[in-house]
Amino acid sequence: MVLGLIPARYASTRLPGKPLVDLGGQSMIQRVVLQARQANLARVVVATDDERILRHVQDFGGEAVLTRPDHPSGTDRLWEAFQQLGSPADVHCIVNIQGDEPFIHPAQINALVDLFADTATAPAIATLVKPVLTEEELFSPHLPKVVLNQQGQALYFSRHPLPYQRGREPAEWLAHHRYLRHLGLYAYQPQVLAQLTRLPVSPLEAAESLEQLRWLEAGFQIRCAETQLDAFGIDTPEDVERARARLRG
Repeated sequence: MVLGLIPARYASTRLPGKPLVDLGGQSMIQRVVLQARQANLARVVVATDDERILRHVQDFGGEAVLTRPDHPSGTDRLWEAFQQLGSPADVHCIVNIQGDEPFIHPAQINALVDLFADTATAPAIATLVKPVLTEEELFSPHLPKVVLNQQGQALYFSRHPLPYQRGREPAEWLAHHRYLRHLGLYAYQPQVLAQLTRLPVSPLEAAESLEQLRWLEAGFQIRCAETQLDAFGIDTPEDVERARARLRG
């Protein structure tokens, strides 16, 4: 069974209460749940730290659990939620779906789920990448980049473009190399998720502020599936207005 878990915190520095923000008559978290339900997931559960979000999800017919408010990361919140659900033994894959991406496409989720179809060859951790198309994407520190080995496993994630092209001006880089950026959608084997929550912050993670570097430093392999579909995360009031404009067409 594949379980979809959606971490949803109420507190946000730039957009407090953002899971409950109205987007065209539905809340952001409701839109995420409805999109996730169209993917190949047996169950979709919201993991929240706030009673208001819990009640709201239950009111529209969704499933939610209330977790502690002091988790340092969404990964830790997912593990507590999984335990609250009784750690079902038949779950072989947990998908971590970002609660602030109301336009996430079911095909993006399925791209990761497909990697776990054969339990004998399923990765420990999987995530999603897409080609970088513009110079703005390439040099934005808000859009992490990733380099892969020949087996499609991540070698490194960085907020800086990788690789550096010696002898070429940065404006020429995109024309001479195929760059990939990382989308924050993850899937794990349950026993691996348990191990990840016990890892301390690593030096590379502290330097780049990217949690997945902690996992690489600890020796975990991260398989990457590629998508051509973009992500649309909401972090600011300006993002909310862009989302509403998109819904209006």
